[in-house]
Amino acid sequence: MSRSVRVASTRSDSKHRFEYYGKTLKKTSDLKSNACVPSAKPVPAYVRKVIAEIHPDVVAKYYGCGLVVPECLEGCRVLDLGCGSGWDCYMLSQLVGEKGHVTGIDMTEDQLEVARKYIDYHVQRFGYKKPNVNFVQGYIEALAEAGLVEKSYDIIISNCVVNLSPDKTSVLREAYRVLKDGGELYFSDVYSDARIPEDLKANKVLWGECLSGALWWEDLIRLAEEVGFCKPRLVTASIITVGNKELEKLLGDYKFVSATYRLFKLPKGSEKKSCLVMYNGEITGAEESFEFDAQYTFKVDTEMEVDGVVASILNNSRFSEEFTFQLQGLNTSGSGGCWAKPKVSDSYQCVNMPHFLSVGHIFSNVLNSISRLCIMFQLSFRCKIHFCYNFRLISFQHNN
Repeated sequence: MSRSVRVASTRSDSKHRFEYYGKTLKKTSDLKSNACVPSAKPVPAYVRKVIAEIHPDVVAKYYGCGLVVPECLEGCRVLDLGCGSGWDCYMLSQLVGEKGHVTGIDMTEDQLEVARKYIDYHVQRFGYKKPNVNFVQGYIEALAEAGLVEKSYDIIISNCVVNLSPDKTSVLREAYRVLKDGGELYFSDVYSDARIPEDLKANKVLWGECLSGALWWEDLIRLAEEVGFCKPRLVTASIITVGNKELEKLLGDYKFVSATYRLFKLPKGSEKKSCLVMYNGEITGAEESFEFDAQYTFKVDTEMEVDGVVASILNNSRFSEEFTFQLQGLNTSGSGGCWAKPKVSDSYQCVNMPHFLSVGHIFSNVLNSISRLCIMFQLSFRCKIHFCYNFRLISFQHNN
């Protein structure tokens, strides 16, 4: 399909998105399902504090499905794909500070009208001299047409919006284009346990409720790597219960999760060698430990071995000043070394589960460690699940 035809198709499909989020939904309570679920992670105190500063009218039109608050934001340039009424933008505008900047892009004028209406309110509320937020009308599949230039953002976020796009490859490709080298796409979205058929995609309510447009999680991994990102790294996930019998009947056995992933754009030819790293404890809200993803949690002043990809991400991104790096030939046989491998709980070991599963791959860490949730989708057939700790290698095998 040519680019012009693809763009025309995207804009035709986007008309429904405009009607659903601009006309049908007036406030959060108008949603017909539970797809917009709270984050699986506890909301940190410093985030709760900034959320409390957001105008109630902006909060009332919030339709996110997770918490998109990446770390180390001060001074960063951030882009919010599908910003809606500006909830995430105003939250992040406090975290990037006056020297940082947040741009929100959305195709829905009704939503942007709300976002723009409260710019001055939030400038005064945050005690800033001038706005550090702006809002642009445009399509997340065509950022160049909206005037967003190449390699201009440190971080891109998105909250339950990518599933609404009919051209997800273009969304990822455009995000990759406007990110700086070392930049990150940090986003929450809805994922399915299998590819959704066209007849369900055509259902306007299922699509508008962020269900029938959901990517099969394996397609996310494939598309991200095709575009140029590193393999997506799972941060957290939670099961979605639709909560609407009529919609559940239409969906049949399809299962959904809300998951947050981080995708990094590494410089071309960047070296990928395993090494020891030590976290310095200077990230706001992570003074004792830093939960990078579902696999790695770094404790302050504790050396840990990381694989080559993670080492390259940390060394080439905004996290580089938060760690001390030491390349190694490691002697892993000793018991008193100064480094520590990431601990793998029972949930991460490869396991075989031969019977029907009602919820599945759940990872958790209680108290002051990680709060994690990882999903094994409920299946309608007798199956074997081979689940490995990196959460990206899950294979479903039918039992004969």
